[in-house]
Amino acid sequence: MNGFQLIIEGNWGHFKKPETNNNPLSHDFITKTAFIGLIGAVLGIEREDMKSKFPQFSEDLLYGVQLLKPVKKVSWGFSSVKAINPTITAAPKYFEFLKDPCFLVSVALKDERSVSFFENFKTSIKKEQAVYPPVLGWHNCPANLQWKSDGEFSESRNGIFETKGFVLAGEHQLKNISGEFRIGFDKLPTFQTDDFWNLPDKYKNIIYPDCPYSISVEGDYYEYQSLKDIEKWCLI
Repeated sequence: MNGFQLIIEGNWGHFKKPETNNNPLSHDFITKTAFIGLIGAVLGIEREDMKSKFPQFSEDLLYGVQLLKPVKKVSWGFSSVKAINPTITAAPKYFEFLKDPCFLVSVALKDERSVSFFENFKTSIKKEQAVYPPVLGWHNCPANLQWKSDGEFSESRNGIFETKGFVLAGEHQLKNISGEFRIGFDKLPTFQTDDFWNLPDKYKNIIYPDCPYSISVEGDYYEYQSLKDIEKWCLI
């Protein structure tokens, strides 16, 4: 499969967990659905057109994430008021934000249906161009995008492999739990419908090593080969 890697970073990020509406918490890193939204921003796809692109890209693209900085979260409180009554007293609502998030994201083209969007997105990243400002979940959390490498992903393989990216809980068996570094857990949305709804049965439970560590696991993986390196990734 054709693939490439990019670095996504910023000062702040927030990828809202849907089950935390009163005091929203954030996923630990960029989700697949948030990444698809970022693709739409870079390519300048309007919101109405993105309705059909979310399920298409969810099916046609695979992605994996590696932390380039440890996960750090802070909470901030905001008071939200209506414009027609801006002086009303309102209690602050607290949001959890990622501080200085930085990710290495691998992207693979699974289905040729989306090849033009894939190639245009890759070209835009290489040229450091974007039609709309890319963000890390929120519009007040701008994202910096940096080209990393071009390469190819193998077909899915099975065996013991080492990775710095996330793997699937229940589908990958950990081989080296030493307790010397933090292992993180999260539940990520991977499919969004044409009405911007994340399907509950498409969430994936993942496990990941804290930066800069790696984990050894057994299960399915993809081998990524660039000009300089050969890496093993779990892609969803």
